[in-house]
Amino acid sequence: MPPKGSSKKANVKLAPVKPARKLNAVQVDDETPLVSSGRGKRLRRNSQDEMASSPRDAKGVAHYDLMGDDSLADDTCMDAVVKVFCIHTEPNFSLPWQRKRQYASTSTGFAIGGKRLLTNAHSVKHYTQVKVKRRGSDTKFVARVLSQGTECDLALLEVEDEEFWEGMSHLEFGILPRLQDAVLVVGYPIGGDTVSVTSGVVSRIEVTAYAHGASELLGVQIDAAINSGNSGGPALNSEGQCVGVAFQSMKHEDAENIGYIIPTPVIEHFVKDYAKNGKYTGFPALGIEWQQMENPHLRSALGMKAKDKGVLIRRVEPLAPASKVLKREQILMAFNGIKIANDGTVPFRHGERINFSYLVSQKYTSETATLEVLQDGKPIKVEVELKAPQKLVPVHIKGQSPSYLVVGGLVFAAVSVPYLRSEYGKEYDYDAPVKLLDKLMHAMADDDAKEIVVLSQVLAADVNVGYEEIVNTQVMAFNGTKISTLAHLAQLMKKDKSKYLRFDLDYNQTVVLDAKQVKATAADILATHCIPDAMSEDLRDMTDDTTEA
Repeated sequence: MPPKGSSKKANVKLAPVKPARKLNAVQVDDETPLVSSGRGKRLRRNSQDEMASSPRDAKGVAHYDLMGDDSLADDTCMDAVVKVFCIHTEPNFSLPWQRKRQYASTSTGFAIGGKRLLTNAHSVKHYTQVKVKRRGSDTKFVARVLSQGTECDLALLEVEDEEFWEGMSHLEFGILPRLQDAVLVVGYPIGGDTVSVTSGVVSRIEVTAYAHGASELLGVQIDAAINSGNSGGPALNSEGQCVGVAFQSMKHEDAENIGYIIPTPVIEHFVKDYAKNGKYTGFPALGIEWQQMENPHLRSALGMKAKDKGVLIRRVEPLAPASKVLKREQILMAFNGIKIANDGTVPFRHGERINFSYLVSQKYTSETATLEVLQDGKPIKVEVELKAPQKLVPVHIKGQSPSYLVVGGLVFAAVSVPYLRSEYGKEYDYDAPVKLLDKLMHAMADDDAKEIVVLSQVLAADVNVGYEEIVNTQVMAFNGTKISTLAHLAQLMKKDKSKYLRFDLDYNQTVVLDAKQVKATAADILATHCIPDAMSEDLRDMTDDTTEA
């Protein structure tokens, strides 16, 4: 969360899915140079010898020849790109027993072989129906979402109707592009209904913040326009191979045409993860917070020699497997034999370095890694199992309905980023209560608290008189027992036989209800507010399992 006093704020935003509505006006820049001269042409990068004599502009960027055969924008490539139509029905986190009004959007996808389609996860988030349409067709086919990768913003679709696949081509994946490599982004962006092609070059490759999953994975920055509706479209190289998937762009007053694509290493990780496990298991993390070791006095105080390099472990997540072998103030020097520099980077390609988290993200969950750490001035090697991170305040609920519990008009919920956004708007990181933001930014899940449970609101009734103004306050304990999860609270309440129900809240607040009156008024409160059940379905299943056990 940037400081309030910062003068400029660069927002990396998802390339939003195109709303299903007509436009009143479209601005066109006739002076925008085109890399490709049109259909029937493709880009070819010059060989090394040719590049030496190729004309270059004032910035030293090489120009490319146009070839008349095997078009990059020919039917073979274009026919693999489809338009995705999605009906979304998002949860209402403020009234978690309801859903918001549904809305429609369009985006882009493409065939990848095995009769599968690839698109962005944010293009099909909270979907109730997904359809796809081939280029030049007037028929929409129902698609099934096989897997959604929240962190990598990718989704895998399947169309069961064989008619859809008749004569369908698919795209092959290319290698990670290099700086200044030309790319074409194909999709169905805002401004029209037919397929669109925009051109650009690769301008940066580094570990990038993914807006949808609030994660950091390898990303490729390009200067091709990525607009609403481009989400999920392929970025093609000079050979017509897919080298990335369009997914977000930067919106800033000092920046123009800065788009981002998901590169092939991330795509292949997602696809192979699904093929291996039959579901998406996520990208693993070490579960540590670290600090650069560039200060010589800090290095000396922690026993590092002049030739030693690494980063300082500040904290280890209590629930991460690394907590069994790593501890605070150790120096992480290498990951699987690759040395980590004092700034946290590792060698990437010729002339390039990258954050060492890239090495971790290349692994799969449940795999192990060998770490070299410096402890008390001596290097040691340890084996660590890699798992997907478990956040105290999750960024996503991954398509699930939000959990809730209603007791005597008190509505309890688990805090997540979508919950905060629902309660406090897009600027939740400024407007939400400071204590909840502190938990979001700095607190880690442990055995005592695996999620933040709050008293979300109080539905006014005789049984809860005097508590109506309590809103979004954390529940610390129930009848003297600390609360670890919302399911834990539901289980405690189901077993409890006390005369009073006591809830100890943050800020030293206390709420007490009469157990008999709670039971007597439950049906009326639910009926008054059109609540189908006193708890969400997932909590009912958990409490039922506990009772049977």
